[in-house]
Amino acid sequence: MTTLEMDSVPRLRRGVRLSYDQTRETHVLLFPEGVLVPNPTAAAVLSLCDGVEDVAAIASALRERYAGVREEEILEVLSRLGDRRIVEWT
Repeated sequence: MTTLEMDSVPRLRRGVRLSYDQTRETHVLLFPEGVLVPNPTAAAVLSLCDGVEDVAAIASALRERYAGVREEEILEVLSRLGDRRIVEWT
């Protein structure tokens, strides 16, 4: 497992796509192994994983939209998604 830091740069792995399912009225992650319905927090983080911005920039962007954003929680979400092979780091 990769140790994540605030300067780590996450992106969705090749073949993974985050989209909004109008029928379910929620975000879904589509990947070769299946479909995952992320919670709203994970969806907000994943929407910013572009392979350009680091975790610190993602945290800053989320702070503009939400109160109480903590870097540790973002790192935890990304770590779990990395374990599931949804995200990778550049």
